[in-house]
Amino acid sequence: MPRRVAALLLSLLLGGCAAQFHLPGPPVVAAAFDHDHWQAPDGVRLPVRAWLPPGPPFAVVLAVHGMNDYSHSFDGPGKALAARGIAVYAYDQRGFGQGPHPGYWSSGQAMAADLRTAAALVAGRHPGVPLYLLGESMGGAVVMVATAGRPPPEVAGIILSAPAVWGRDTMNVFERAALWLAYQVAPGWELTGHGLEIQPSDNIEMLRQLSRDPLVIKATRTDAIEGLVDLMDQAVAAAPFIHLPTLVLAGAKDEIIPADPTWRTVATLPGLGSTQRAALYPNGYHMLLRDLQAATVVDDVAAWIADPAQPLPSGADRRANEELARRHQR
Repeated sequence: MPRRVAALLLSLLLGGCAAQFHLPGPPVVAAAFDHDHWQAPDGVRLPVRAWLPPGPPFAVVLAVHGMNDYSHSFDGPGKALAARGIAVYAYDQRGFGQGPHPGYWSSGQAMAADLRTAAALVAGRHPGVPLYLLGESMGGAVVMVATAGRPPPEVAGIILSAPAVWGRDTMNVFERAALWLAYQVAPGWELTGHGLEIQPSDNIEMLRQLSRDPLVIKATRTDAIEGLVDLMDQAVAAAPFIHLPTLVLAGAKDEIIPADPTWRTVATLPGLGSTQRAALYPNGYHMLLRDLQAATVVDDVAAWIADPAQPLPSGADRRANEELARRHQR
């Protein structure tokens, strides 16, 4: 056993290097939106994709992608929402896709600041049209941090799809210790997740396409994982201070974010049961907006945007209420 431990530590040391983070620089330009990118105040250009309805939209969605993904992840839901009269924009965040320094973490606060700036720019393109923020997984955590307390005044509501809220408080001691050790010893060590046998979606063809996409990051640095967990801690802490209308989407078969952290966080939303609610999909996985039943989820999102007070067409909000009640009775 000591020999195995020594071999593990040696491999960490050989595979590691110093932690590297790429924080934003000082403001040097005015933030601006172009047709295929937007420019942050520090001069960084972040690629933008848009899916627009044929006529004037009745609502606008600014979507934020998940870990190791990029804006193309919203191609399916973007087209579907555009067909329902909702304009959708998405951009590559720092460290992802064609954004600067792919594979390297910036910070949760930097990504939240980018989102607040991008929200103002997108709202400026559609004056008077309600703007909603949609975050998937890590993007959901970014949306939560960006809108807690004093949200951007342009934002009418938020949609959190399988938000990344697995903070340290809900990790066991072995998970926290493994993360701490890996970050201390080898922050540059890259992990692929091979062998974990985790299924993020039942849409196998979509997963195969992701595996072939060169812009999807396949190996994650330990310091980026540390940054993600910091962001999830921040998102959990932000939840009680989110006062915007909110829809949280959760899949009962999610193997990425455990159920307990998700429902514990949902329960802390201050407007739960009135302006804030959750939706539970029994056959849903982590990639709800790209699963085989994505059309059902997109229909619910469009219906909620059109009238947040009405029950969701699928009944997923009723199932979420039942799940919350069951957990409350434990």
